[in-house]
Amino acid sequence: MDCNSGEQPDSTTETDMATAKLAIKKLATALKVELKEAMQTGGPIAAIGVCNVRAMPITQKVAVEQGLALSRVSLKNRNPANLPNDWQTAVLEDFERRKTMGEEVGNLAWSETVSVDGEQEFRFMKAIPTAAVCLNCHGADISPQLSRVLTDLYPKDRATGYREGDIRGAFVAIRKLSD
Repeated sequence: MDCNSGEQPDSTTETDMATAKLAIKKLATALKVELKEAMQTGGPIAAIGVCNVRAMPITQKVAVEQGLALSRVSLKNRNPANLPNDWQTAVLEDFERRKTMGEEVGNLAWSETVSVDGEQEFRFMKAIPTAAVCLNCHGADISPQLSRVLTDLYPKDRATGYREGDIRGAFVAIRKLSD
């Protein structure tokens, strides 16, 4: 089911969606807190350290607390672990299409319940808008020193060249549904 399809979700879907949105909010907040602190104490290079070392453990901690599988994906990933699979790629491409049609990036969300290997799975994705502060590490004009650090940490980095308001990627929440 597409979140913007106009269909009336059942109460299970509404509960799953609320849980996913809460988990993503908690994850986004936890990441922002650490990134803001790093930016204030050591600038963009310190922030890259947070992304490189802390982002995955923070994501895992929130996922366990919320009882969901959580991740971040992007069509232009920095970390190879954030490469989207086929269905996530299709959703990210649809987000890009919807943005082009005028939808606000911060409002782009999608969900569905599907059968995977005979089990039901709830999937939810929420677009990550590129804010001005993100451009320090993800923009077109990155300092040479920062660029060297990025190249050392992420030799296959594709996560640059963004402008404010672009879709940086998406948060993904998945929950296996019991019978």
